[in-house]
Amino acid sequence: MRRVSRIAAAGVATAALAVSATACGGTSSDAAGSGDGKSKGVAIAYDVGGKGDQSFNDAATAGMDKASKDLKIGKKAVEPTDGESDADKAQRLTELAKQGYNPVIGIGYAYAPAVKEVAAKFPKVNFGIVDDATIEADNVSDLVFNEEQSSYLAGVAAAKATKTKTVGFIGGVNNPLIRKFEAGFVQGVKATDKSVKIKRQFLTEKAEDGGFSSPDKGKEGANGQIEGGADVVYHAAGLSGQGVIEAAAAKKVWAIGVDSDQYEQKALAKYKKYILTSATKDVAGAVYNLTKSVQDDKAKGGVVRADLKSGGVALADSNPEYKKMKDLQAAVAKAEQDITSGKTKVKTTL
Repeated sequence: MRRVSRIAAAGVATAALAVSATACGGTSSDAAGSGDGKSKGVAIAYDVGGKGDQSFNDAATAGMDKASKDLKIGKKAVEPTDGESDADKAQRLTELAKQGYNPVIGIGYAYAPAVKEVAAKFPKVNFGIVDDATIEADNVSDLVFNEEQSSYLAGVAAAKATKTKTVGFIGGVNNPLIRKFEAGFVQGVKATDKSVKIKRQFLTEKAEDGGFSSPDKGKEGANGQIEGGADVVYHAAGLSGQGVIEAAAAKKVWAIGVDSDQYEQKALAKYKKYILTSATKDVAGAVYNLTKSVQDDKAKGGVVRADLKSGGVALADSNPEYKKMKDLQAAVAKAEQDITSGKTKVKTTL
């Protein structure tokens, strides 16, 4: 995956990880061996939407697959169930720890209560949680990202690409994490062109109502914004974002993807012409790096934050049409430089 980020090393690492992402669903397990005997391998517990979302969960899959291959260790991934409780999540993590997997990683902030509970019971097992920084434990790594920074760049790109002077934002669930995406996007749009109107919508108030797992909801939301004049729509909606991209392609307007470089996702290939760019975050790298640190006996608990400067978040430039937009590229490059230098401070709330 090619990215606007100037951190070459980070870009190469993410490229290698993105290639290994897969599109099929289901639980995966691979007894690839126990490596040096330190653990059975790496295990991940998927967030809402599961494997095959072409976004957040698939990025985690890519990191797990690469770690298994490079480090010659086993791997296992387990799917969520509809309407599950924190107790269900805790039971899932407990079983993975008992089976000998290390690290055990919860993909998504919803795992916070379960990770906190189970990590206390298995102090010799390393746990990770993506998108939550509330757990303070020696054996828990909080893997978090400055999503607002890449969303700011998405806002700059949207403001430069729109011809109707109207753009849209579709958030999966109205929560603090997704409001970070919204805040960065809105700030980026307004910093680029104050005259551009921004239509905003959250699909649901709660994750259990399908905000991250319902392409039909994403499609309906995007259609409403497009009918209202938006010709660029940015989603932060997980699996629901596939509906946003489908709607944009049907109306021949731009979609902006999230988390993974969605232009490169095979399951979205028939829509790729209309995926202008994606605001990416290196969940794959976070999963891989934590797994390697466990294998190297160097794992440490605490917050592990990835930002634009480190290459942990970025804006993809895989679409050839994006590369033809020289004015847009220049504006994004300038915005990136201003953020990494500290000149521009991106807000996490509106």
